[in-house]
Amino acid sequence: MRHSWVLQAAAIALAAVTLTAPAPADERAIIVQSTTSTANSGLYDAILPKFTEKTGIKVNVVAVGTGQAIKNAMNGDGDVLLVHDKPAEEKFVADGYGVQRFDVMYNDYVIVGPAADPAKVAGMKDAAAAMKKIADAKTPFASRGDNSGTHVAEKALWKAGGVDAAGASGGWYRETGSGMGATLNTAVGMTAYALTDRGTWISFKNKGDYRVLVEGDPALFNQYGVMLVNPKRHPKVKAAEGQAFVDWILGAEGQKAIADFKLEGQPLFFPNAKK
Repeated sequence: MRHSWVLQAAAIALAAVTLTAPAPADERAIIVQSTTSTANSGLYDAILPKFTEKTGIKVNVVAVGTGQAIKNAMNGDGDVLLVHDKPAEEKFVADGYGVQRFDVMYNDYVIVGPAADPAKVAGMKDAAAAMKKIADAKTPFASRGDNSGTHVAEKALWKAGGVDAAGASGGWYRETGSGMGATLNTAVGMTAYALTDRGTWISFKNKGDYRVLVEGDPALFNQYGVMLVNPKRHPKVKAAEGQAFVDWILGAEGQKAIADFKLEGQPLFFPNAKK
């Protein structure tokens, strides 16, 4: 009887170990630290299944502001970084956190606002001057306020226009601390102007009477870059799988997938990887 009880106890203990042991990590999955603008547009939903079908590698996207995405990658919480703040990306690589940065695609920023256009900026081709008119009129402006690539571009426009927008925080200048889609919802809700990337704007469903008012200024150019997080800095980086993704999105298939992604017949991003 005692022998039987020992065997039963051993079996129960083995079952407990089997049930509580952690599942093995998925070696064929990577984390891409990226932006809300790319995620909100639907780009990843359209192109990532093509990469997974070809390679068997699943891609998990963490979509935050560019500043936060870079911080996450610096902490080793990702295998690939795909964002849109070129000076910050170049510093990321120079400081040893990334292997090499590559241009991958671009679109542009636009200033959107209500059809009534109280600041009278519609049709202007000088974005900084348009921002100054908005500030001078003290009409509401909704900013992401999150150190994202879009927020960095916005701050550059305020500076070029000679405007201390941060000094007006809480007044006509409202910082949402949110992603692009949420910030556009806030702008529409409070009848405020906003700066947005065109991809998110095209995919945004709550436009109401809002429209693009300012576009076409070279200062509104919006370049995206991709880079492998440095495995020498963070040994847990899945270098082979991450590099496979970088190679694919820079290659003919990935670039075509980006070019083929359209909404309402309009391309949201334009591939421009160097061959």
